[in-house]
Amino acid sequence: MFRTRHGAPPRALAPLALPLILLALLAGGCGGGSPSGNGVASKSPDQILAATKSAASAATSVHVTGTLASHGTPITIDMSLAAGRGGKGKLSENGLSFELIVLDETIYIKGSPSFYSHFGGSAAAQLFQGKWLKAPAGQGELASLGALANHGKILDQVLASTGSLTKGSTTTLAGQPVVELTDATKSGSLYVAITGEPYPVQIVKHGSETGRVSFSEWNKPVALRAPANAIDIGALGK
Repeated sequence: MFRTRHGAPPRALAPLALPLILLALLAGGCGGGSPSGNGVASKSPDQILAATKSAASAATSVHVTGTLASHGTPITIDMSLAAGRGGKGKLSENGLSFELIVLDETIYIKGSPSFYSHFGGSAAAQLFQGKWLKAPAGQGELASLGALANHGKILDQVLASTGSLTKGSTTTLAGQPVVELTDATKSGSLYVAITGEPYPVQIVKHGSETGRVSFSEWNKPVALRAPANAIDIGALGK
């Protein structure tokens, strides 16, 4: 049976801290189409947030990218999410990176050599190099990663608000005209598209939890496919 450098079973491979930290940072934010204005720039902050929640919830997919930092620890996310299906992409923290696919209630993860070495020692790095691991999405060692590929959960966290919103000026981000919403309590700003659908375009965090997360490629098809010959983590301990 494979064990980690500390003698623990394979469950130690699960990077539990990473998804929990990332979701906490995303929760700290406040909460393409026609070239014509969508009217949100003239609305109240609460009305703007309601409009962007509605638009985001109705979207079939989104690409989420960015870097966040908690007390100096950078976390990078690059995920394509498909509503009701799952998602795929790559995450990294302090040089430890892994690919992630969530599909059909199953989580698949493929770590870099340094990732496997960190969580399982040199034996794990050699045994799992270039290979995918899998586990149930709703339970077990990798269940906490499922939320990072859940379209609805990510958007719910991102667009949560304390209710203390203020509306800023309009500007342009990556060629997209946007209006800024600031949540002073959570030290974050949300930029909402003011043309086409009022999708969230970017969140910027300030204070001890800093970073920038962008949202793009709304409704673009996301091809999800289960990796072949993935190793069942549950079977490793038997």
